[in-house]
Amino acid sequence: MAGKDGQHSATVADNRKARHDYFIDESYEAGIALTGSEIKSIRAGRINLRGSYARVVNGEVWLYDVHISPYDQSGKFFNHEPTRPRKLLLHRREISRILGQVERQGFTLVPLRLYFKGRNAKIDLGLARGKKLYDKRDDIAARDAKRDIERAMKSRGRE
Repeated sequence: MAGKDGQHSATVADNRKARHDYFIDESYEAGIALTGSEIKSIRAGRINLRGSYARVVNGEVWLYDVHISPYDQSGKFFNHEPTRPRKLLLHRREISRILGQVERQGFTLVPLRLYFKGRNAKIDLGLARGKKLYDKRDDIAARDAKRDIERAMKSRGRE
């Protein structure tokens, strides 16, 4: 998939659970400050976004509970902590806008997907509101109905 400026982006990790648990109102693209062994692990696809979240701390956005497995070829001393907090790189005005939304209206910052844009790892952050149980049930019912309609249309075309 080609991104802006003709650069290709390949999704490495997706947080499907986030779209199930939250309404995503806005999304932001952020860079991540990583070590060498972390970037090599991510390129190998050894990352898990499930259960992760982001917070604004002292005017900086930090990503918590993202599990990046230790890189096998790194030595014992050069490897990284799998779930350490990682700094996200955003513009100052984006951070202040996010901070206002999170403080005033009770939004949460949730990572949606991690991908490469050129050589750099990027993460899509969603400004999210939590879903209630009945909202989740409505989504499941709508998805099932859509699947049934598609199945009926497909079998109708075969006759």
